[in-house]
Amino acid sequence: MKDDVIIPISIDWNKEEVVDVVNFYDSIDKAYRKGVEKEALLKLYRRFKEVVPGKDEEKQSFKEYEKQTNQSPYHVVKKAKESEEKMIIM
Repeated sequence: MKDDVIIPISIDWNKEEVVDVVNFYDSIDKAYRKGVEKEALLKLYRRFKEVVPGKDEEKQSFKEYEKQTNQSPYHVVKKAKESEEKMIIM
């Protein structure tokens, strides 16, 4: 992940939730750089949805991340959900 990326987090989250969201976004970055295991990505996404349950909050978070990185979390997750492949590579 680029060093200058500011991961969208909330001050209301505890340390574990922040770490889990950062790990999810790290897996998005890996999907673009070298690929990520589908099941690992989906597990991280499920945890992300526990921390960020609202659709509007998710969209805003994805938009902030994509604006900085040109990487679409939405498209990575969509590909993971629809793909039969074990590795997700963007």
